Amino acid sequence: MPVQQALAELHNLLGERLSLSKSDLEAHGRSESHFPTTPPDGVVFPLNTEETQKIVSICATHGVPVIGWGAGTSLEGHGLAIRGGICVDFSRMNRILRINAADMDVVVQPGVTREALNEELRATGLFFPVDPGANASIGGMAMTRASGTTTVRYGTMRDNVMGMEVVLGDGRIIKTGTRARKSAAGYDLTALMVGSEGTLGLATELTLKLHGIPEAISAGICSFPDMASAVAAVTETIQMGIPMARIEFACADTARAFNDYAGVSMDQAPHLMVEFHGSPESTAQDAERFAEIVADHDGSPFRWSSREEERRALWSMRHNGYYAILASKPGARALVTDICVPISQLARAVEETQTDIAQSLISGPILGHVGDGNFHAILLVDPDQPAELAEAKRLSNIMVERSLALGGTSTGEHGVGIGKKPYMQAEHGEAWAVMGAIKTALDPRGIMNPGKLVPSN
Repeated sequence: MPVQQALAELHNLLGERLSLSKSDLEAHGRSESHFPTTPPDGVVFPLNTEETQKIVSICATHGVPVIGWGAGTSLEGHGLAIRGGICVDFSRMNRILRINAADMDVVVQPGVTREALNEELRATGLFFPVDPGANASIGGMAMTRASGTTTVRYGTMRDNVMGMEVVLGDGRIIKTGTRARKSAAGYDLTALMVGSEGTLGLATELTLKLHGIPEAISAGICSFPDMASAVAAVTETIQMGIPMARIEFACADTARAFNDYAGVSMDQAPHLMVEFHGSPESTAQDAERFAEIVADHDGSPFRWSSREEERRALWSMRHNGYYAILASKPGARALVTDICVPISQLARAVEETQTDIAQSLISGPILGHVGDGNFHAILLVDPDQPAELAEAKRLSNIMVERSLALGGTSTGEHGVGIGKKPYMQAEHGEAWAVMGAIKTALDPRGIMNPGKLVPSN
């Protein structure tokens, strides 16, 4: 069999860095979301670009699928070996190769995690701002075009990846982009690779844009009588040009989950969590101006602080929101939605979604990045009750259809994988076929993460 031949050659190349153990295969076949465990045929652990190229070349020769793996925190089944194959785990390619402090950029291997990178950068006065919540790998973040809580100020991975080294499906190694801050030289292949979910190639080096660590940071929280009031406050804040670094929304059910999980005492009402970056004077001024806007929209007093321990507690609670919501229904799994609409349509989208969930047989607390018009419903299901998963899929379908009708997208940051693939035709029309043509050109044997993102061949 082709896969057995590929495994034999990979063993000769890598020795013990090819794993066929049941525990490793199962660990690389799991998703953070509701998808069933789908183990690969083998897991390899390359150390550099040259080994990665040899791995891909062996798999291409035998027509064996290749699936990239970072930290395994994706939510749409991106890393599942749905057609078998070899999982390429980049956890041992975790070196920070070059810090160019004067130019505010850094070159890293794909297995470097977000938290490890920022720990190393601390002494330089610089940081990498994209924060999806999980301690994801930089390679995985780039390949899913991740964003998160800081996007409203610093942008997504699309805005912060300057260049990449990529092994294509035919074994070629290409370099995209440069360290220059702009270029008009040809197609933007970096932008093509960012968000490609490993369907075009495997990233082995990434050049990232860095930002200065703010002199001062203030953060706070407030509640509102309803979602419409909260969104109106955010809209006015944006229109007034108040520079928010983060602005997050949590519904009343999410606030209840936070209370139980983190031992806090939030009102059971919609909340905004906000952060400002700048000088001590500017962050205090921004917080005071925001507090006035909150009061104008019937919000509770905006409680804010510049103390690091209080800010860390606030964002730790937010980053653990998914786990807090899971804990609210012990034993449950979640179908995690991720739609994004124009901010003027956000209140409508959330309120109509809440109505749909309230009329269903499952629960689904909502949280999201209100400054971007991006929100998530954590649809909780009993894994032993197929009817609940079917209901969650029905609700997710309604949410996507609503988002597209409002001028939005089926996924703001989680990516497509297999979970959102059914909606690609409706969102992109003929452009989806163009994506498929690009994949065929760069991956003629169709081995790179097959069955994901683009039309199936």
